[in-house]
Amino acid sequence: MPATTLLGSCRLVLALAIIVAIAATLLDTLTRGPVNVFNFFGYFTIQSNLLLAGALIAAAAYDLRGRAKPRSLELYMAYTTTYIVIVGLVYALLLAPLGAAGGVPVPWANFVLHYLTPVAAAVVWLLVGDRRGLRWNRLLGVLVYPTIWLTVVLIRGATDGWVPYPFLDPANGYGSVAVTCVFICVAILGVGALVFWASRLRLLAVGATED
Repeated sequence: MPATTLLGSCRLVLALAIIVAIAATLLDTLTRGPVNVFNFFGYFTIQSNLLLAGALIAAAAYDLRGRAKPRSLELYMAYTTTYIVIVGLVYALLLAPLGAAGGVPVPWANFVLHYLTPVAAAVVWLLVGDRRGLRWNRLLGVLVYPTIWLTVVLIRGATDGWVPYPFLDPANGYGSVAVTCVFICVAILGVGALVFWASRLRLLAVGATED
């Protein structure tokens, strides 16, 4: 089996695992009563995993055909890798200590969404050299989605009182929330910079690339 076919197949399997894990979590939530889809899909974890699944499927389509990925897809893959690594870091440092309250209620799905995808995405990005080095002037674009997400969360927290994570609760004081938001943006920019730097690594030259 060609290396690109194997890589594409692995990406499809991981994307399928994400979709199944989210579906299982949704079904489990439905067994306990009505589900507000805006709340369920409002979590950064869910959204980032879905964005990653989209990137994996798109990348696999090129892998399986042995074709080089367009720069737009390479950039999208870099951004989604950044977001999912942030998911893993935030979960490990802030949410895992809360126990069940800090994670997904289905244990195996929690493992997939909070452990497997961050580690797998980071390892593949570091090892598999199937993209070109990213231009540094595109780095700030990594903040677009998180800024929109934070804005929506803060508006909802101030209006209907729903927040996805306790550290964004307005009850903590808007000063505390503002500091948290700044920290999140700095962390995303820092991880994004590492991802952009790692785009130049060629530890395993798998897949077609173009200059």
